[in-house]
Amino acid sequence: MPIKIYKPTTPSRRQTSVLLSGDISVAKPVKKLVVSAKRMAGRNNQGKISVRHQGGGARKKIRIIDFKRNKFDIPAVVASIEYDPNRNSRIALLSYADGEKRYIVAAEGQKVGDRVVSSQSKVDYKTGNCMPLEHIPAGMNIYNIELAPGRGGQLARSAGTGVILMGFDKGYAQVKMPSGEIRLISDKCCATIGQTSNPEFKNIRWGKAGRMRHRGIRPTVRGKVMNPVDHPHGGGEGVNPIGMKHPKTPWGKPALGVRTRRKKASSSHLILQRRPSRKKKK
Repeated sequence: MPIKIYKPTTPSRRQTSVLLSGDISVAKPVKKLVVSAKRMAGRNNQGKISVRHQGGGARKKIRIIDFKRNKFDIPAVVASIEYDPNRNSRIALLSYADGEKRYIVAAEGQKVGDRVVSSQSKVDYKTGNCMPLEHIPAGMNIYNIELAPGRGGQLARSAGTGVILMGFDKGYAQVKMPSGEIRLISDKCCATIGQTSNPEFKNIRWGKAGRMRHRGIRPTVRGKVMNPVDHPHGGGEGVNPIGMKHPKTPWGKPALGVRTRRKKASSSHLILQRRPSRKKKK
């Protein structure tokens, strides 16, 4: 959907844009597919903050999303396209022929009334249809991809994301991720044809701090404006650089551009090409 840019009636309006919701068909979700969300504010079971900059925000209700798509060979009709506060893509309500209803991550271009099906065999290469990778031709865009058969989609679920299926080799499918990484996935894993909906989400200008607070994102303070006792970057008179060879976290761990993947990860042999590293600024 197009993005609306407000007239600069106030300083915050000058920088603000919103995504129009003309593609959303209903306002209220199905009650049976909604559960209450418990607010954690980035805290673990001991009450200590384990993820910083989280807290507050508007109340949310969690939609139960069917990532597995395991109702095989039962046709379904897209009953509605809805908004989900827990993700940046749209969700589609499927009404199956047996009367059951489920939410899935909507594909770009999917509309109310479209017919989709999930199968373990070959079906039409239609947007929204789900099938194992071995039945999808190379070169197609796919999303909601499983990492292990039957586990449910884990890759390419955010707004506008699409993975390119490059080819097959010895029971594995080669896929190219949006980051540029090329990896192997078992060809028995299921994936959905198409691209995740709401690709314009990345172009939104949030405009003011208040909108970020509504999203549950709290302020982030730069380390260089702190005191040395509070952050490795702190100290100095006036505007100073961080004074170190590389940026660090408040606890001294290297940050920005440092690989965080475990060296002995069991799935390392499945990655054929790592994503391009950040270029150092001169």
